Amino acid sequence: MDEVSQERLLEVKGLKVRFRRGKEYTLAVDGIAFDMFASETLAIVGESGSGKSVTALSVMKLIPDPPGKAEAEQISFRAKGGQLVDIQRASEHMMTGIRGKSIAMVFQEPMTSLNPVFTCGDQVCEGIRAHNDIPKAGAVAATLELFKEVMLPQPERIFRAYPHQLSGGQKQRIMIAMAISCNPSLLIADEPTTALDVTVQRNILQLLKQIQKNRQMGILFITHDLGLVSGFADRVIVMYKGKIVEQGSVSQIFTHPQQTYTQGLLACRPPLDARLKRLPMVADFINGARQTGLELIGAEEREKKHSRMYRLEPVLKVKDLVKHFPGTKAVDNVSFNVFPGETLGIVGESGSGKTTLARAVLELIPPDSGRILFRDEEITLISKEKLKALRKQLQIIFQDPYSSLNPRLTAGAAILEPMKVHYLFGNDKARKIKVMELLEKVGLQPEHFDRYPHEFSGGQRQRICIARALAVEPQLLICDESVSALDVSVQAQVLNLLNDLKSEFGLTYIFISHDLSVVRYMSDRIIVMKNGSIVETGDADRIFTNPQDAYTSSLIEAIPHPEFLQ
Repeated sequence: MDEVSQERLLEVKGLKVRFRRGKEYTLAVDGIAFDMFASETLAIVGESGSGKSVTALSVMKLIPDPPGKAEAEQISFRAKGGQLVDIQRASEHMMTGIRGKSIAMVFQEPMTSLNPVFTCGDQVCEGIRAHNDIPKAGAVAATLELFKEVMLPQPERIFRAYPHQLSGGQKQRIMIAMAISCNPSLLIADEPTTALDVTVQRNILQLLKQIQKNRQMGILFITHDLGLVSGFADRVIVMYKGKIVEQGSVSQIFTHPQQTYTQGLLACRPPLDARLKRLPMVADFINGARQTGLELIGAEEREKKHSRMYRLEPVLKVKDLVKHFPGTKAVDNVSFNVFPGETLGIVGESGSGKTTLARAVLELIPPDSGRILFRDEEITLISKEKLKALRKQLQIIFQDPYSSLNPRLTAGAAILEPMKVHYLFGNDKARKIKVMELLEKVGLQPEHFDRYPHEFSGGQRQRICIARALAVEPQLLICDESVSALDVSVQAQVLNLLNDLKSEFGLTYIFISHDLSVVRYMSDRIIVMKNGSIVETGDADRIFTNPQDAYTSSLIEAIPHPEFLQ
């Protein structure tokens, strides 16, 4: 780590934040205290709902009142020029001058943070001119320099582009350029890399460190993944249910975690050096039910399983599949087989063709050429009526459970709907009984039947989507980035659930992700895609330990892992 300045930048004491739910207030942050220094990187780690983002918003005095109410003994911040600001008592006029100029924030989802009707360049210029008395031409020149600093290709083109014309990584670089445009003393990065590819994630973190070094600013880094902070942060705060449960240097937290919650967060990510039958879960540690020894899958056990499985006739055959969009070869002459009971992993960066391939296999988008055979029936040649019936056997779980659920349907109705479409189980009474069984299978309760999607957490919504996919008793299930946006603890629960359901229902999976550690944990074989083509395929463990292609090696090297545990 770079040497940290001893000048205190931020001091928080006794922070409490409440939100009103009906007539009652819920405590979101309960009396936390911490400080940070100039040029330091302080990471706040915890699951969704632990109070991380609420803490950051309190520092910027952005908790809406009502419904929120933030109180603290002290929130003091040293603004640019050395002025010590009492955030609690600062007027809105004063905070308007501090936000953006002295404290800036990079949010998790750049697409919703950027205005879709203005060009990226105009949006950065707006922030510069709001805090500096300079003409538009000067703001344009400053913006182009910022785009070069954050290593955006073709700054002039990016300046004129709209957010939807850029990749996720490019949009996040725009947000970083906007945040540093007024050279703030403190940059708050709130889950800035959660939904990004591992390689883009690594590049963004390296970029933030370089900018911090150049500009001598402090970074308050918020994440749910402890693996990300190694090599990036100086100190770590671990939050759980609105309280700080542990804090210390990165090396202390990684090598000698004192709290069971911290131990659980470290353990629940798929390990890099072993193949576990089940991932440990945070709840196991908190409840004191942690196993003393984790059960491993040995090489001999895998070989026996594969020997039996690969003697069977493939359940799915894809031959020379092509799907091109204007100017893009999304899927370019791809061929592979999937065997009964197998989990075939497909890994690659955004734009590699993974999702297009999955949608083409399901005929959600028609391929330009090639053959897709399910149980030796050619999907591309059958009628719409037969395809509708066949879709009962082929289901998909999407990345974002919230957008794939109808907000007007309760969880129970969403799971019951495909049963009605395919005339399963005779009547609605029998279907409701089946829904209750499925809710239980995916770890939900009967009372969840009548709740709407907004009343669930992200992990619970994904469980509803899994139950909905299972409702029609499919043979092949495609999981398209289905855990990439979840907390690592919830991710472990969902991955264990998918493996349990696979054994119970005899399912076959195509598991798509940009995270090679997760794909390796789930998969028997892995396909690595780049620019619409397969660059490598083979046994999951072999690809992980002995990659043959340089692109595969770059994906493996980008997996975040604690340097202290190597």
